[in-house]
Amino acid sequence: MGAIQVNDVTKRYKDVPALDHVSVTFELGKIYGFLGRNGAGKSTLINIIANRVFADSGEVLIDGIPASENMAVHDKIFCMSETDLYDRDLKVIEQFKWTKRFYADFDMNRALTLSEKYRLDVNKRFKALSKGYQSIFKLVIALSLSVPYVIFDEPVLGLDANHRELFYSLLLEAFEEGDRTFIIATHMIEEVSNIIEEVVLIDGGRILAQESVEELLESGYSVSGAAEEVDGYCAGKNVIGYDELGGLKIAYIMGEKNTLPKGSDLQISAMDLQKLFVKMTERSIK
Repeated sequence: MGAIQVNDVTKRYKDVPALDHVSVTFELGKIYGFLGRNGAGKSTLINIIANRVFADSGEVLIDGIPASENMAVHDKIFCMSETDLYDRDLKVIEQFKWTKRFYADFDMNRALTLSEKYRLDVNKRFKALSKGYQSIFKLVIALSLSVPYVIFDEPVLGLDANHRELFYSLLLEAFEEGDRTFIIATHMIEEVSNIIEEVVLIDGGRILAQESVEELLESGYSVSGAAEEVDGYCAGKNVIGYDELGGLKIAYIMGEKNTLPKGSDLQISAMDLQKLFVKMTERSIK
């Protein structure tokens, strides 16, 4: 089974640790949500996987092949990045042609079809595109490549709701075409929660969790009610955070649900992925 394997990777910028002995695996044939706060280490790890930044220690293997400075992995992985790495004076259609030179698996017809769906003018120069359409241009390139691993770093930045929905639809279509892995690093957690299969959660340069969405959501819940009653219920439990409003208190808990005491006014509810992310990362920095 193919995979991107990150083994004990550490990266520092001067005295600031960006990644601290990170080990994580992205298996072939899954859609991952790569989630983390600003400065958590997402972009650093993505850039190391994509061979744009070198780790201080550790290694990245792509299908068992060392990724660092190795052209053998070139046709296995593509990273759509927030950073503009394209010639700003070239027209979109010229950018497509150059991409075809570097990636044999780039599907020109698909790129033109997707451009029409997005109403992307292929005769415009990159620098003449709005910020939203620059993101669309990058999405079109990424979705037109048939490489096994595609990383999307903040893919819907600057896109309106309709364009975001179209991206998610096209992503699922591309995923269904064959064994591929899509890794989506994003702040739009609510939007991707229904399409990702597995979550990798990073904070402070360390991996906090790697689990299927289903398993992660089943492991957490909330209990709400009068503050005193909530505190009593939470005794001895793994509480990852609270919200309070007046005399009402909500506790967010990881672990097995206990039966509520008879006659209790407490309410137990499921946690959504965004709330779970917020509370887990709040706890990690306290």
